[in-house]
Amino acid sequence: MLDLKLIRSDPERIKQALARRGAAGEVDALLALDARRRELLPEIEGAQAERKALSKQIGEAKQRGEDGAELMETVQGLKDRIESGKAELETVEADLERVAATLPNLPDPDAPEGMTEEDAVVLREVGERPSFDFEPRDHLEIGTELGLIDMESAARLSGSRFAYLKGDLVLLELALVRFALDLVRGEGHEPVVPPVLVREEALYGTGFLPGDRDQIYEVPKDDLYLVGTSEVALAGLHAEEILEAAQLPLRYAGFSPCFRREAGAAGRDTRGIFRVHQFDKVEMFSFVEPSESAAEHERLLAIEERILGELEIPYRVVNVAAGDLGAPAAKKYDCEAWIPSQERYRELTSCSNTTDYQARRLNCRYRPADNEATQAVHTLNGTAVAVGRTMIALIENRQDREGGFTLPNILHSYGSPERIASR
Repeated sequence: MLDLKLIRSDPERIKQALARRGAAGEVDALLALDARRRELLPEIEGAQAERKALSKQIGEAKQRGEDGAELMETVQGLKDRIESGKAELETVEADLERVAATLPNLPDPDAPEGMTEEDAVVLREVGERPSFDFEPRDHLEIGTELGLIDMESAARLSGSRFAYLKGDLVLLELALVRFALDLVRGEGHEPVVPPVLVREEALYGTGFLPGDRDQIYEVPKDDLYLVGTSEVALAGLHAEEILEAAQLPLRYAGFSPCFRREAGAAGRDTRGIFRVHQFDKVEMFSFVEPSESAAEHERLLAIEERILGELEIPYRVVNVAAGDLGAPAAKKYDCEAWIPSQERYRELTSCSNTTDYQARRLNCRYRPADNEATQAVHTLNGTAVAVGRTMIALIENRQDREGGFTLPNILHSYGSPERIASR
């Protein structure tokens, strides 16, 4: 959530910043509601004070045996004004909260201009793309032929875009997870297995509601939601807390299944396990002082690149355009893996600096070392390993003429086979 005081103090700058995201239209409505709220509060308080004073005068008049009818009529009028004022104030505050909740974070000045995925700026390409002396196949063809991926049985069981993963592919998944957790733990991120069912407040607090409701699985009977990323649960670890400066930074690495409805994605990237409704992921999350968030963002990106380097996956890094950012993010990097069957780079991991946007909504604050007033922390998140898409990149980039594929040395000690092939 944006700082209302900041919007009030410099509305034109805020509108210009949000215009880069196509989201400046609600600022004037927000300011109008805020102005009306600030008018109503003293009006109500003044009427309450006047009513209290007159009530005292009525009591004194009655003690003297005087008729206080005229004063009582005035008091009744004040009572009506107070009640109508409170009713309007309740409506105004609800509208103010609703409009404020729809505003995304202010984009970082370094976020490129543009509104689409194609507007991202490529920062670098790393690793050598494979060259094959045969026609490369996609992961689903390879995985199905080897008996590793079963989409048909999953579709009968659960519907489209679910999968059974079998045999050595399961060992590969477990190896990827353990490798990623070991690496990020060495970088100071405490491993966490978080809840995957959360209350609405957690999704609102992280900025996924109200905007992404159609992407989220809901359990209405229990007022719970399935998370699309463990970022939600990790952010909620310190909701409604005041941290001490000495505790920061706090860094976590959550491993969990993730669930996304992918509403509106039919017909796009739906072949195989690239865009499915259920997948596993290791997610990094950091709570830092505001002055450290830019450096922490670069740090998370460096960890993601280290993981991709260890896995020997060719990739590129892009700086996502301002208009293509998710609501909480001020700046986001994507690491995109080379996918031979598509002959292009596709998103594999991302890391975002959400500055104080989530912390304000979650009421997560810290007390500076100089004991000045508490202020919102900054939060950041980054994907260590998105298991399904990482397996796609490994299968397709390391496939061989015989229909199998090799796996990088780093994973062998974590239980993955050296090569997966037909038996």
